[in-house]
Amino acid sequence: MAEQAKTIKAADAALKVIEEWGVDHLYGYPGGSFDDIMNALHNRQNTMKFVQVRHEEAGALSAAAEAKLTGKISVAIGSAGPGAVHLLNGLYDAKHDHAPVLALVAQVPQARMNIDFFQAIDEGPIFDDVAVFNRTATTAENLPGLIDTAIRQAYKYHGVSVVIIPKNLGWTDIADTYQSNAKNHLAPLYPQPDPVAIDKAAELIKAAKSPMVYFGIGAKNASPELKAVSEKFKMPLVSSVIAKGIVEDTYPAYIGSTGRPAGKPGVELGFSTDLILWVGNDVPFSIFLFNKRAKVIQIDIDNEKLGKRHNVEVPILADAKTALAALAAKGDELQPSNFYRAAIANKNDWRKWQDGFATDKEQPLRPEPIFAALNKYADDDAVFGVDVGNVNINFMRLLDLKTTQKWTTSGQYASMGYGLPAAVAAKVAFPERQVFSLSGDGGFAMMSQELLTEVKYGLKTINVVFSNETLGYIEAEQADDTHQPLSGVDLPDTDWATVAEGMGAKGFTIRTFDDIDKVFKAAVAAEGPVLIDVKLTHDMPFTTEHMFIDKAWQDAAKVDEFVKKYQAEDLKPFSAYLKDAEAGKL
Repeated sequence: MAEQAKTIKAADAALKVIEEWGVDHLYGYPGGSFDDIMNALHNRQNTMKFVQVRHEEAGALSAAAEAKLTGKISVAIGSAGPGAVHLLNGLYDAKHDHAPVLALVAQVPQARMNIDFFQAIDEGPIFDDVAVFNRTATTAENLPGLIDTAIRQAYKYHGVSVVIIPKNLGWTDIADTYQSNAKNHLAPLYPQPDPVAIDKAAELIKAAKSPMVYFGIGAKNASPELKAVSEKFKMPLVSSVIAKGIVEDTYPAYIGSTGRPAGKPGVELGFSTDLILWVGNDVPFSIFLFNKRAKVIQIDIDNEKLGKRHNVEVPILADAKTALAALAAKGDELQPSNFYRAAIANKNDWRKWQDGFATDKEQPLRPEPIFAALNKYADDDAVFGVDVGNVNINFMRLLDLKTTQKWTTSGQYASMGYGLPAAVAAKVAFPERQVFSLSGDGGFAMMSQELLTEVKYGLKTINVVFSNETLGYIEAEQADDTHQPLSGVDLPDTDWATVAEGMGAKGFTIRTFDDIDKVFKAAVAAEGPVLIDVKLTHDMPFTTEHMFIDKAWQDAAKVDEFVKKYQAEDLKPFSAYLKDAEAGKL
């Protein structure tokens, strides 16, 4: 007689599969409809940690942030009804930034489905748009296989997989025989670049007068190759916002990003180029950021992305690292062009101008002295969770990110409230690394309860809140874009340090320049979570969307008004640098 197979609860079997994929924790909040999963977490507490967040949205945001930081599957759970709905915002962030996330969603017992029962909703349809894979378990026996398939789909399609689990299934005993597919999961092999396309690309670059590189997160493993191409062909480097850090900010030819959060040099460059080497980049706003007559060479691993945002002369279907290496091996090294020299000079003067405010003592404080302290006190492998709003602008321009550091934000989806859950995820994923969250007072208020999560688990994080009593990013849109009266953007003056102390964290307030260094020094030395409430100026950051800087083609009175408003007397337009380069002055 054959030996009877050992049995296991289906919920335990589901977690066992997740563990086999290398996951040792998940984010969530308990609910009666998920008692089966909570029981399984108790049973498997030595191998699977439960991170109890204060709100399911925060759990999903943490899972999304962790997946972006690590490139690996991350897991969030939500109970039936309200818990399921709360997950959606964080899952949409994962969808838009192509992060592999598994969401386990509870459902009422099958016998109570579809009969107007307590907390029973038709959950499947609400996840159809956000998920690359969305299924409801129908038998206990198929639950481990369904979880396994969901993880494979999340990896394959770089997105969200949802598995809905009726409560009765998880409690059911099933044979403990399922083996996951994790051992067969291999890194993809990308196509080699077409040599003919590489030759054409090299010829276009050689013939261009003002070529540049515009790279995105798809080039995350190609920092040396980006530098090699830049140095050989004398092409300045400009990144998308979320690609900041692939090349260190202090690298001479990295001009920064482009778009509204970016500084002046990168924005000006995009409108002055005649050829763009477009690498691993799918930014929606990029259609507004470049000379429409510029020729484009595009490198991407996804055929669907080629030509999506701009007309393309040479499409190259290949991994960025491989294609850039092939390109760098072609032709002779070029001499610096006037365009290249002007780009470097523009960047250097912009950084000098910004640095001039680093010791500014006006009150409320400017952001430059705070970011100077962050640059000073951040470890070389620090991780930053960055919220959405003006904090993105200041982070992009003022934080000198190193390639050894990590950061994450809500990129294409741009969900406020991201910073604190991202910091929770960063500290859980990288417990030995220094972690910061950077938020405006608007974004921080949305998820401020997650300080309790940091306190509960003793997560040593430094949470910086920039308090200026306004939704600054939206205020600037209303004032500069639509020229309307300010409406609904004002925020109450809040003592966030006292709020933090009430939650069990250490709270500091920075009001003056003299407070900065001593507060950061104390924050770095403190045990457990810390909050620093920075009372920030209400003045808006230098705008690159509505920039009046060049009297050669812009209204002189508007240029004078703009320069006075932003104290930009020491800044020159890019056209002036080009003239200097042509005259041999650079």
